[in-house]
Amino acid sequence: MRELIDKYEGGLDAFSRGYEKFGFNRSATGITYREWAPGAKSAALIGDFNNWNPNADIMTRNEFGVWEIFLPNNVDGSPAIPHGSRVKIHMDTPSGFKDSIPAWIKFSVQAPGEIPYNGIYYDPPEEEKYVFEHPQPKRPKSLRIYESHVGMSSTEPKINTYASFRDDVLPRIKKLGYNAVQIMAIQEHSYYASFGYHVTNFFAPSSRFGTPDELKSLIDRAHEMGLLVLMDIVHSHASNNVLDGLNMFDGTDSHYFHSGSRGHHWMWDSRLFNYGHWEVLRFLLSNTRWWLDEFKFDGFRFDGVTSMMYTHHGLQVTFTGNYSEYFGFATDVDAVVYLMLVNDLIHGLFPEAVAIGEDVSGMPTFCLPVQDGGIGFDYRLHMAIADKWIELLKKSDEDWEMGDIVYTLTNRRWAEKCVSYAESHDQALVGDKTIAFWLMDKDMYDFMAFDGPSTPRVDRGIALHKMIRLVTMGLGGEGYLNFMGNEFGHPEWIDFPRCEQRLPTGKVIPGNNNSYDKCRRRFDLGDADYLRYHGMQEFDRAMQHLEETYEFMTSKHQYISRKDGGEKMIVFERGDLVFVFNFHCTNSYTNYRVGCLKPGKYKVILDSDDKLFGGFSRIDHTAEYLSAEGWFDNRPNSFMIYAPSRTAVVYALTESWTKGKDRGHEPSSM
Repeated sequence: MRELIDKYEGGLDAFSRGYEKFGFNRSATGITYREWAPGAKSAALIGDFNNWNPNADIMTRNEFGVWEIFLPNNVDGSPAIPHGSRVKIHMDTPSGFKDSIPAWIKFSVQAPGEIPYNGIYYDPPEEEKYVFEHPQPKRPKSLRIYESHVGMSSTEPKINTYASFRDDVLPRIKKLGYNAVQIMAIQEHSYYASFGYHVTNFFAPSSRFGTPDELKSLIDRAHEMGLLVLMDIVHSHASNNVLDGLNMFDGTDSHYFHSGSRGHHWMWDSRLFNYGHWEVLRFLLSNTRWWLDEFKFDGFRFDGVTSMMYTHHGLQVTFTGNYSEYFGFATDVDAVVYLMLVNDLIHGLFPEAVAIGEDVSGMPTFCLPVQDGGIGFDYRLHMAIADKWIELLKKSDEDWEMGDIVYTLTNRRWAEKCVSYAESHDQALVGDKTIAFWLMDKDMYDFMAFDGPSTPRVDRGIALHKMIRLVTMGLGGEGYLNFMGNEFGHPEWIDFPRCEQRLPTGKVIPGNNNSYDKCRRRFDLGDADYLRYHGMQEFDRAMQHLEETYEFMTSKHQYISRKDGGEKMIVFERGDLVFVFNFHCTNSYTNYRVGCLKPGKYKVILDSDDKLFGGFSRIDHTAEYLSAEGWFDNRPNSFMIYAPSRTAVVYALTESWTKGKDRGHEPSSM
């Protein structure tokens, strides 16, 4: 496919600049509009500029089904279509006459009181265009991603804006210690409650949050802070909305998508791209390029990759790891080739850009470079971890198996980088539960103030909330992700404003009277130092700064020395750090010996039981732990500690020595 693109299009660079040919493009003499719509019998450009007259600006068609029109400048030199004008393409199609928003539209808006969106000709004067001032940051060694949604990022029950996110949320992300922000729901989607997954206009940033230039300002501010900005990009499917999106665009169901049942995702109620079609490749590759080029995004999380790679979409299928599950008739080869092409494009033209793939199947070669025969992603999203925590939280922690936890966290393909997470937006949506809610439930409403009583459920919940996050970050991969608000155990789920919805299956999903009450983030709870939420937030911040200082997630040295199911202990090394987890609900261990690789002096550098983090301060942070020679837990050295119940403690080597050095007396544990 690369050879064909090189031969007929002049290479991926030229092929991925489709937005310079299709849609609206202005030159010194006028505006050219092109649209690929092979099913249309006739086409005309309509809008405010010509009073929506379908006979005024008739388009001509070439042999490839591309319609075109040129609108010369007005006599005074101004463009024929004023900036901000509403525009659509009027077509005579096999399904009848149809007015569609141009497929390559760069902005679309829903007018107050109207249901359909309007395509907007977006070409502000030069003095109004945002000009980037700050260079894009270099890709960090390890990714610490703050997953976010602009619209629901306010503490107030409303739709927040790009500008407010820039001014209020970005400083919070920086202070917490994350080095990347992943923004969801950027591509325009007519149904807000789809969380941005049912895209209608692929080249248009969502207008409900502001203008394209305001989004650019947000990204530039993040770059000024040294934050990467990743986009949650949806190329796995598209909205089945006929009025606003690509579905039935030219009156046929086989335009951008597969025809018939193969072109419909039965669970998501959406349309599925035909990745084997030349113009679909041009559209999607150009879409990827557009966000990198025009908006300076630093990379992507590709959504729904498992659905793309298999004709069964990963639904009702259990992946066991057998290679026949990955390389067989169920594999959508065209989709896999598209993913190879898009990663080749990203890394070839934007070497610092990051590509993360959301795949639950474990597809081999997923994170190998394309030139080595791989699909080319930089990271795989380690989705099995969150599923494991939900599975465990449904039963008592007395029944948790330490070996099972460790296996899930470390079960990944050799040399493949993973982004781990204990929970993401998926677990925060209504109908599911966050980890905090699984742990503390309704007690979160009455017992989270420090000046009031706690409960055993709250004490247990806060302790395990911190431990689950740290062990996930410590063993789960080379990157870490958190959804906004989950760092402090946000007490509410996310429920987007919606009305009652009837699915094609006949099932009725009740609405919530279009309420925004639970479509926001109560950051004020995490900031309030008189609430227990604050301790969880401070622990999350300490975790991020620990990785910033010690870079343990990307250390080549990782060794798990203990996973004791009876004692409920997990001990492992990453870099020069020793992590000790005591998951036992009641047992604390005095004079507990833990193995280590390097001899020397160790000190506590992170303690989940610290009072600052809502703990009980059972560990002395001034104590020093001197190692002793002799093999223990298959390690050449060891030291003695105190391991209180339900705590996670990280020890750092502060002074090393060679074998035989006089170390004085080894202190007893505190």
